[in-house]
Amino acid sequence: MSSETDKLDAETGRRVVAEGVDEEPTAGNRRLYQGWRLYLAGGFAALYAAWHVYTLNIAPMETWAFRITHVLGALVLGFLLFAAAGFPRERANGLRLQWSLATLCALPIAYALLRVILMHQDLQAGARAISAEIEIWHFGLPLLAGATLALFGSWFTRCSQSRLSPFDLVLILAALASSGYLLVHLDGTSLRMRAGTPFATPGNLYASLVGVLLILELTRRVAGLALVIIAAIFVGYAFAGPWLPGFLAHQGFDLQRFFSYVYTDAGILGPTTAVSSTYIILFIIFAAFLQASKVGDYFVNFAFALAGRARGGPAKVAIFASGLMGMINGTSAGNVVATGSLTIPLMKRIGYPAKSAGAVEAAASTGGQIMPPIMGAGAFIMAEITGIPYTDIAVAAIIPAILYFASVYFMVDFEAGKLGMRGMRDDELPRLREMAKQVFLFLPIIILIAALFMGYSVIRAGTLAMAAAAVVSWLTPHRMGPKALYRAFEMGGSMSVQIIAVCACAGVIVGVISLTGVGARFSSLLLALAEDSQLLAMAFAMLISILLGMGMPTTAAYAVAASVVAPGLVQLGIQPLTAHFFVFYFAVVSAITPPVALASYAAAGISGGNPMETSVTSFKIGLAAFIVPFMFFYNPALLFDGSTAEILRALVTATAGVVLLSGGVQGYFLTRSVNLILRVGLIVAALCMIEGGWITDLIGIAIAVATLGAQRFLSRARA
Repeated sequence: MSSETDKLDAETGRRVVAEGVDEEPTAGNRRLYQGWRLYLAGGFAALYAAWHVYTLNIAPMETWAFRITHVLGALVLGFLLFAAAGFPRERANGLRLQWSLATLCALPIAYALLRVILMHQDLQAGARAISAEIEIWHFGLPLLAGATLALFGSWFTRCSQSRLSPFDLVLILAALASSGYLLVHLDGTSLRMRAGTPFATPGNLYASLVGVLLILELTRRVAGLALVIIAAIFVGYAFAGPWLPGFLAHQGFDLQRFFSYVYTDAGILGPTTAVSSTYIILFIIFAAFLQASKVGDYFVNFAFALAGRARGGPAKVAIFASGLMGMINGTSAGNVVATGSLTIPLMKRIGYPAKSAGAVEAAASTGGQIMPPIMGAGAFIMAEITGIPYTDIAVAAIIPAILYFASVYFMVDFEAGKLGMRGMRDDELPRLREMAKQVFLFLPIIILIAALFMGYSVIRAGTLAMAAAAVVSWLTPHRMGPKALYRAFEMGGSMSVQIIAVCACAGVIVGVISLTGVGARFSSLLLALAEDSQLLAMAFAMLISILLGMGMPTTAAYAVAASVVAPGLVQLGIQPLTAHFFVFYFAVVSAITPPVALASYAAAGISGGNPMETSVTSFKIGLAAFIVPFMFFYNPALLFDGSTAEILRALVTATAGVVLLSGGVQGYFLTRSVNLILRVGLIVAALCMIEGGWITDLIGIAIAVATLGAQRFLSRARA
């Protein structure tokens, strides 16, 4: 075990299995400031997070102004914290030249920002509009030129990890100028009326264009190139429409109309940013409060005390801990890094191959995204897009989450039995009795759930849960005083940058889909396929959702798939909740679907296993997630749409089905290995029970009983 694992708890004298597992992972391009720079960046992050809590609960802002400011704050914080690339091993040279070149880039942007201030004064004095000449030559072109040069400068220069690149400082200035223009004209003129129309002004074009460039650059820094490339393809599609064939063709759009449209509530400021600026950032801050109060450590230690003794113990701990942590984490890969750094080495220690250890953690961490009540962030976006109450979505997710984790649990259990693995010894684990004494640390989650079902808004419930996390910390050695509260807000602000950038970038894609109407044409294609087979249409929707999600964070994957795929499923006559859950599940499991499986690759980096082998194994372990959406499509009772008897029968038979499926896939059931013929029998029985009808359930039970009887007979014959 690691040295951290071997630390002794001063109170109990037992080994501490988990400590600091929920600390924020540090990306390779994340700056690590020291001294006054640390306080400056940390102070801005804490202020940014606290501003959201204050605005959402006490002093609401006008909607567009709030969302523009929300994105602006993320851009400023993102360029403060994340470099354009890695850092030099030795002290960087040429800093004086960098500052000189950055100053040249900053001069036109500073002039554009000055013009924004003057525009505001003119509009306040009663001017009806700003002349096109001023907007082009005195604002737009200087801003675009300076921002573009600063972008190139940030790509081709390096600074030490403890310093801010001068070019990033220029990009922050550009963000202030572009967002400032939008805020000024939001209050002073009819920006909402002209944006996205032929009447959009040149200034609107340049402010939006620079804003989109900055969002794409920040997304590249915090989430990689995959989402940026997809967004760029969609942007290119908006202009290439007249030359495309078939249902992809459209009339095309000019620059002014397109970019001014994208930076509205139909695009960047639309549903994705609406959710990131309210529910998501609030729950990220809540997660930071749980970290500051060390509740995350307690979750993992509790899971060790509960499941560590079972065969394959660390793998089962990974399932419980990753489910608890993943629902508040927001990203599958981030959850892998947080909990996998502890569970993966322990799995390897008791005999799991590297690929299996990584795969278990990847599958479990991915499942955290479908675990109610928080479900990463997907439930909030689903509520925003569909208009379905959040509590209804959380309730509907209960049985599918049970099925997913039951499948992963028994996949792990049967593999452990097949490999003859043991659990962990008592002296390696925390005492369950000691853990039970601190069960009050679950209170923030309980208060969150109770507040939601008592009718409180999601924002109010999240704020109450946040306050509860601070209060319960006073019953532990990790009391949250002023320093801990500051640290929680600082972590919340820093952790929110990635998901805000991703949501804003996804908003670009959503805006293209809305403007070009490609979503409606895709819906027509699904309807045409459904004339031959509804199952074929569902399979096609599944493949598109997975393809759109490959290489993308869960939130962005669902937001894009919901715009492209879900409307077509609704037109097929499928209930909106079922359609969006169908899309959501496949967007989530894209994180463990080869060939591009972000969660599996992150796990392979920790386990030392082959990334592709790890992704294939995690795909096998999470196989139920690829079947569950079809289950609730054919049997709505799994989404609590039916009588109590129907829901209970569906739960029991579907759970039995995924257990049988796990045995068939692993070639091991209960306590014995099974041969190929019996494996086929288990899989057939599972599929029959998964379908949901009385006849198929009875057939499945009969096949399962026959298979178990044959298994017992063969084992006795061998004896």
